[in-house]
Amino acid sequence: MNKKLDPITFEVVRSSFDYITKMMSQTLQKISFSPIMYDQVDFSNALFDDKANLIGQTTNVPVHLAAMHHCVNAAVEAFKDDFNEGDVVILNDPYRGGTHNMDVTFVTPLFWDGKLTAYACSRGHWQDMGGKAASSESPTAVHIAEEGLRLPPTKIFINKEPVTWLIDIIRNNTRAPYFIDGDIRAHMGALNTAEKHFFELVEKYGEETVRACMEEALDYTERRTRAAIAKLPNGVYEAEDYIDADGVNNEAIYVRATVTIEDEDITVDFTGSSPTVDGPVNFPLAGTCSGVYFGLKFFLDLDAPPNAGMYRPIHIIVPENTVFNPRWPAPVYYGNLITSEKAADLIWQCLEKAIPQDIVGMPYADCNPISWGVVNAREGVSDTFGELPPGGWGGTPYGDGMSATYSRHGNCMDFTPEQMELLYPVICTEREFKTDSAGAGKFRGGLGLQVSWKILQNATMNLGMGRSRFGPPGVCGGKDGLPSSVIVNMGTDKEKVIGGYTKDHEYLMTMFDNYPMKAGETVTMITQGGGGYGDPKERDPELVKKDVKNEVISKDAAAREYGVSL
Repeated sequence: MNKKLDPITFEVVRSSFDYITKMMSQTLQKISFSPIMYDQVDFSNALFDDKANLIGQTTNVPVHLAAMHHCVNAAVEAFKDDFNEGDVVILNDPYRGGTHNMDVTFVTPLFWDGKLTAYACSRGHWQDMGGKAASSESPTAVHIAEEGLRLPPTKIFINKEPVTWLIDIIRNNTRAPYFIDGDIRAHMGALNTAEKHFFELVEKYGEETVRACMEEALDYTERRTRAAIAKLPNGVYEAEDYIDADGVNNEAIYVRATVTIEDEDITVDFTGSSPTVDGPVNFPLAGTCSGVYFGLKFFLDLDAPPNAGMYRPIHIIVPENTVFNPRWPAPVYYGNLITSEKAADLIWQCLEKAIPQDIVGMPYADCNPISWGVVNAREGVSDTFGELPPGGWGGTPYGDGMSATYSRHGNCMDFTPEQMELLYPVICTEREFKTDSAGAGKFRGGLGLQVSWKILQNATMNLGMGRSRFGPPGVCGGKDGLPSSVIVNMGTDKEKVIGGYTKDHEYLMTMFDNYPMKAGETVTMITQGGGGYGDPKERDPELVKKDVKNEVISKDAAAREYGVSL
């Protein structure tokens, strides 16, 4: 530790960095206009030092937070010495540090006594940014221009005054312009909150002490991360997997990773993965790095402060023009949802060989985004809305996986049925655990969901689910979880599988856009179960009986998977 710092002062100041971001998030959620932010909590806030190193964050969206420093660097690089007090830069370009076009980032410098001291950053998933499909969710896009308005680093506030022409451009390129002003104000509120609390911290402890605590926080996390890596067995571990399809071509996409552990360092190498594909499951480098970081965090030091010090002993190799590092103009929207999780899955499957006693079965894969475009009957304007139904997590060495719990990369919330029905022409008619969806194991995976919605007026529907061709893999002898599927008009003579496996075992991509739905029709989503851990035959028969009683598994599955006849 820095000899000038006493441990108590350091810990108080360091934890204040995270507290500041917590206050930012509370502000953003309270005053944002978009339901996806205030209800589904799809946003993140963070604090960076004057070199754009992440120093503070709260429990928001991991795939945002681990990539945010790329956006801060892009803003700094764009304006260099012309990034002044009171300026705010907006950007969402996935090829300049963003994750996908819908995730809009705001960056502002914090000056104390005329000197740059830190940066505050706020990122939120907006309701719609244009493009070929409602909510800007187009699984059939073949060019990033089809995914909506793409903003390079651009000043949206200068000396705290709004750049109105830029706000007009944004407002004119969305299906939901009535959210824009409110959401911009919400992000500005978050940045102003950061400024207020950060300056209070500097005033109380002094600029020199705060700067020293920033530096020590990074070093402290690095030391703890290296110590955690050193406990892992040295070696080279490989894994391979598949992305179901890219939304354009119904062909599985090969991905692989090699994890090399050498003393206190880890190298993750994606060499050998598929080249850039036609559809939007490509993921630019910043996002792939975030998948690596949040994937590894689970198995390193969970209590180490989550900052850029963790990144130092982790080395990432991603060849250009691949699905994990595409070139413009490849579409990327679902890379943020599906491919980021695939990067983490590959790492976990590598670690299965290194630390089988600690590994976890694969979780359900992604946030299962489904969205609709409608005309608001009350106001006569276009509108968009969507849902993110979760699935099951994998079984662990210590117990069964979590059921219907949000994914690693997102940490978001469901759109509550009551709020959804209040705001939009839809009724949630069914929401229950899916029997037999969990991957069997000594400790089974968590359950997926069966969720149904009735659409009350004509609409178009978009979908981008993963793990529908191949269910979430089990580990250490555990079985795979149930793949996802989508059915319209279930239980009627018009029932039709439109994504996943049909009764004839034909695979249909769970990626499409602008699917027409008529008023009164229903759509049912069955989300993925988590992969199991360990040999199912080693499961305690009493746990099997309990699962049958609770309709977690059927009697047939108890006999087939566990050898328990009831």
